[in-house]
Amino acid sequence: MSTRHTRASGPDLACVARLLADGTRAGFCLALLDGRAWTATELARHMGVAASTATEHLNALVSGSLLVEERQGRHRYVRLADPHVAELIENLAAMAPARPTPPRSLSAAGRRRALAHARTCYDHLAGAVGVAISDALTARGLLDWDGGLRLTAQGEAWLQDLDIAPTTGTRRPAVRSCLDWTERRPHLAGAVGAALCRHAFTAGWITRIGTTRAVTVTAVGRQALHDHLGLPDEVLQQQL
Repeated sequence: MSTRHTRASGPDLACVARLLADGTRAGFCLALLDGRAWTATELARHMGVAASTATEHLNALVSGSLLVEERQGRHRYVRLADPHVAELIENLAAMAPARPTPPRSLSAAGRRRALAHARTCYDHLAGAVGVAISDALTARGLLDWDGGLRLTAQGEAWLQDLDIAPTTGTRRPAVRSCLDWTERRPHLAGAVGAALCRHAFTAGWITRIGTTRAVTVTAVGRQALHDHLGLPDEVLQQQL
C-alpha cells in the first residue's frame, strides 16, 4: 500500500488535532471534564469570550464528535461525548507543559491547589487523592498491574462489601488507568473508577467545591477512606 493511499484511507488524526489546537476550544473541553453539561453562555463566561465566538467553537466541537448537545426547551447544553473523549483530554493535559503564568490572585492560587488535591476527571476521582486511592487499592491487592491492570477477586469482594456496583453491559473496561495531569501518575478510571466516585458522592465522602471540578473530602469520607483503605488524614486533607 502506498503512503499516499494510506493518508487518504486512514483515520484523519489531524482533524482532531485541529479541533484541540485552538486555546478556546481546548479550554472548553478541560472545563467539561467535570462530567456535567454546560450552556454556551457558561462556557463563554468561563473562557472570557463573546457568546457568538463560543457558539462557533462549540458547533465545531459537536461536528467533530468531541461534544454532544442536549436541548431542554430553548436551552442548549453541551457535554463531552463519552468517557473516551474525557480520557483523550486528560491524557493530553498530562503531556502539556505547565503554564508559566502565576495565579493572578490568592483565590486563583487556592483553586489551583484544590484542583491538584482532589477533583473529578469526567466521572472518576483524580488529583492527589485519586492517585492515593489507586495506590492503596494496589497495595491491598485489590488491583493488579502485572500483565495489564485488572480487578482481583479480593477487589470484587471489596466492592460488594461496600455495595458498589459498576455499570456493566457496555464497551467500557472495568478498570483503566488514567494519567493524572497534576500528579503525573495514574489514577483509577473505567467502570469501577466511575462507580467508586458515584458512591463517594452518594455516601457523603466527598462534596464539590462551588461549581468547579474540585472536591473536598469530608470528615465522613476521611474516616471511611481510613477504615476501608488505610489512607491517613494528611493525604486526604488539603494543605492550605
